[in-house]
Amino acid sequence: MTTTPGPDEIVSDLVRAARGLPVRRTPVWFMRQAGRSLPEYRALREGVEMLTACRTPELVTEITLQPVRRHGVDGAILFSDIVVPLHAVGVEVDIRAGVGPVMARPFRSRADLARVPALTAEMIPDIAASVADITAELGPVPLIGFAGAPFTLASYLVEGGPSKNHERTKALMHGDPGLWHDLCARLAEISGAFLEVQVAAGASAVQLFDSWAGFLSRRDYREFVEPHSARVLHRLARTGVPRIHFGVGTGELLADMAAAGADVIGVDYRTDLPSAVSRTQGQYPVQGNLDPALLFAPWDVIADQVRRILDEGAAAPGHIFNLGHGVLPQTDPDVLTKVVELVHEKGSSAPQM
Repeated sequence: MTTTPGPDEIVSDLVRAARGLPVRRTPVWFMRQAGRSLPEYRALREGVEMLTACRTPELVTEITLQPVRRHGVDGAILFSDIVVPLHAVGVEVDIRAGVGPVMARPFRSRADLARVPALTAEMIPDIAASVADITAELGPVPLIGFAGAPFTLASYLVEGGPSKNHERTKALMHGDPGLWHDLCARLAEISGAFLEVQVAAGASAVQLFDSWAGFLSRRDYREFVEPHSARVLHRLARTGVPRIHFGVGTGELLADMAAAGADVIGVDYRTDLPSAVSRTQGQYPVQGNLDPALLFAPWDVIADQVRRILDEGAAAPGHIFNLGHGVLPQTDPDVLTKVVELVHEKGSSAPQM
């Protein structure tokens, strides 16, 4: 168990903002900053399968560090994939270019639970080694650990891959709720263990990422998803690191995602920050939320949007500047660097330490 440091002991602006503490300047990092938009990443990944890259410490370390060197962001995000912990427990999964994770045998019945065993630290020594190597290189820059939320993992398992409608997933949760909850409880244990290993190896914060929760009604989220995400986040509370909870298309779910146990509410680009702050009663720091597609606009447009988001974020107890989803593959890396510089310049008017 990690003891939570006192306010005077926290140096990182990112961790301070996540705790709702005064910062020297607004911190900034980008979801999917470690990867596909960088030419140095594409050169390193040439001929290397995604899961191999995610399970090779030398590659994970280099890929995670690349955007920190290039952009000067205030945090690194562990280079990984949502299905890495499933791969680690023996689930047959392949990540296909242009498609995403594909399961060799989709989850269909209670008998399939046996194919999703518990995750132990002994199964992922490569993840612990990667985190230790990265944090040794980063120095004072914090590393954010990463895991997929139980619902998103369950959807990949049940659908067999990405889905537009999640019809099999919704049919299972309503048609056999007992099996659904048992599956998600197992996945919550896997996600929690995966994050705990990262924190034990040196991660300073964690993000629980729910790619598909925005496809659910609020009623379904509360009944079938929130208890399991809460199990992951409550388990991580004992580590003492900030917990960021992010989902795509989850504007209507933000209050429930906060109630699940988050320290920071990640806000996607569909919901403006003032609405997110209001929906969570102004009690939580927020992360976000520039639309990734706007990075293709003229610079004066981007700059205006960055300033707007910084102004809006100032109303929250803390603000971590980010995109409202991941960096798109064709994004110009130089634009990302300029955004970081602008956030640091404009964000220096944030409440001072």
